[in-house]
Amino acid sequence: MNANVELPHTDRTRHPMRWPLRMLRPLARFLLRRRYRITVHHGDRVPRTGPVLFASNHVGVFDGPLLAIFSPRPVHALTKEEMFEGLMGGVLRFSGQVSQDRFHSDPAAVKAALKVLRDGGAVGIFPEGARGAGDLTRFHRGAAYLAMAGGATVVPVTQIGTREPGGHSGSLPRRGARIELVYGEPIEVPHTPWPRTKDEVWATSRRLRAHMLTQLRAALEETGRTLPGPLPAGEREPDPGGGVTEQSR
Repeated sequence: MNANVELPHTDRTRHPMRWPLRMLRPLARFLLRRRYRITVHHGDRVPRTGPVLFASNHVGVFDGPLLAIFSPRPVHALTKEEMFEGLMGGVLRFSGQVSQDRFHSDPAAVKAALKVLRDGGAVGIFPEGARGAGDLTRFHRGAAYLAMAGGATVVPVTQIGTREPGGHSGSLPRRGARIELVYGEPIEVPHTPWPRTKDEVWATSRRLRAHMLTQLRAALEETGRTLPGPLPAGEREPDPGGGVTEQSR
């Protein structure tokens, strides 16, 4: 049976653009490595085939591009729709990233992500829902839902150094900064056919968060690094709500 005809149906959903993402990644890596010291840890943990959901912590504006460019497989990342404006919006669309309304139901974004997973591709998501300390204090249910509906293996990603301590929400690291992407141990999420109950999604979300916290601590210990801490006072991004922790409800 074609997975794209399962609920929610994605057989008529257009797959995000793929060829620019595949072709431009080597050039983008070369250019970014001329400015920053970027290290990728444990890329071999990423399954080479099949649907993969990269679930990353989120500390700064640089996280999405780094995830798309340096992951072992091309990634279509769910990106807040506010980023899809002007030149940046054009770049995001051209590179196959998925626009998402974080504050309202967005069936188009869900179907686009599921289309990628059901076709055996890789999707990126930030379960914290917004930039912040990157410590997974906030954790939303979207990752669990997509993994269950798409039958995806979830690979935790810890990004370190993408925002400096005290740095603003949209700030970039200084030239020469050391940036590390640590790919954690994958976790299998069994495919759950429709209907997927709220309790099932909550239980899977709590399981994912516990695993990601373990992988986050392991990444910090391995690299000897620390997270940048919270955003400066008054810069906390609005939270879309709907999470499994008190801070994300």
